[in-house]
Amino acid sequence: IANGFGHPLYRPTATTCTDQPYAFHPMYATSSEATRVLWAAHTYNVAYSDEIGHFEYCAAANTSGVCTTAGVTDPSGVDGDDAGCFTLPISTTTHLLTGCTSTDNDFDGPEYQKNWPGTLADPQDDTEVHAQPVTFTSPLFQAAGDSRLRNFQRVAFETDLPRIEGADVSTNNDCQRHLTDPHPGAGCVNPPKGASFYPIFTTAQVGGMCVWREGGALLPGTLRTFGGTSTQEYGPLDHVVYPSVGNTTITLLEDFHNTLSYNPCPA
Repeated sequence: IANGFGHPLYRPTATTCTDQPYAFHPMYATSSEATRVLWAAHTYNVAYSDEIGHFEYCAAANTSGVCTTAGVTDPSGVDGDDAGCFTLPISTTTHLLTGCTSTDNDFDGPEYQKNWPGTLADPQDDTEVHAQPVTFTSPLFQAAGDSRLRNFQRVAFETDLPRIEGADVSTNNDCQRHLTDPHPGAGCVNPPKGASFYPIFTTAQVGGMCVWREGGALLPGTLRTFGGTSTQEYGPLDHVVYPSVGNTTITLLEDFHNTLSYNPCPA
């Protein structure tokens, strides 16, 4: 709560949003790669997660939520992911924004371009056209019977790009994520085909505290970039084991995963 963490209250008829202060408490004091949910593509447990890929520009949409005139992200015309579209006023009724919220399965929306903070070399140019980065501190935990707040010893980076790069999801990627595929791992790439950028996490000192920031590697005051690209930061393909029928297991290539041997940003 002291860091400003909270969640918005569900008030659909309100004219302004109201946040309720809320303290995040990790479920696990002892956690590792083996402590995970068994139904998700991700292997994380105590984590910060940001899901992108649900917005794409549209020049005009009909009342059924279908894009009728392609936006700037689709120069070749309307495609299959231009659905769930609507028009919103930005500040007044004379400034409108039409966009689509279906899964951007060809990875050509604005969130897969260099629209993130820290992607322009000139800091002044960057702050003029980009929002401030999402900034947060590492989670802490209390051991049983101990009131002290402690840092976790290690940190990992992970993205579930392989899960959504399969031909069953993406129209221009063909990730062979099953071990029974002809060439397991082929076509599983980071950034995905169609994207010109994929956001990473960097660290900085703000107010005497180490913080994580999401965006590009060029944010002013950055201390660590962990390779500076999504390819290097998120690491190699990860084999993820799931329970299957008949008391068996199945292994899939669901994530790119990189576990560090240390915590580079203790709170």
